[in-house]
Amino acid sequence: MGPITAVAIYLTIWWTVLFAVLPWGVQSHHEAGINKGDGGDPAAPVDPKLKQKFLTTTWISAVVFAVIFAVVQFGLVKLPALPSGY
Repeated sequence: MGPITAVAIYLTIWWTVLFAVLPWGVQSHHEAGINKGDGGDPAAPVDPKLKQKFLTTTWISAVVFAVIFAVVQFGLVKLPALPSGY
């Protein structure tokens, strides 16, 4: 696995994990009993904690990537080679 392929795989894993982590611990204004007033969306999160979620996403993605990298490097799963005509 080359470095560009590794970065592409890591970023794909990172985005997938981000969308899985985003809803964790979110409480809307409606659930918290806070009145947003006119023009506010009652389903908007009170405190989304994005920095914490980005950090969580990063370490979970690193663990998942490490497992995938080890599987590919040690040949536990054989991946088909690309056609040589390209």
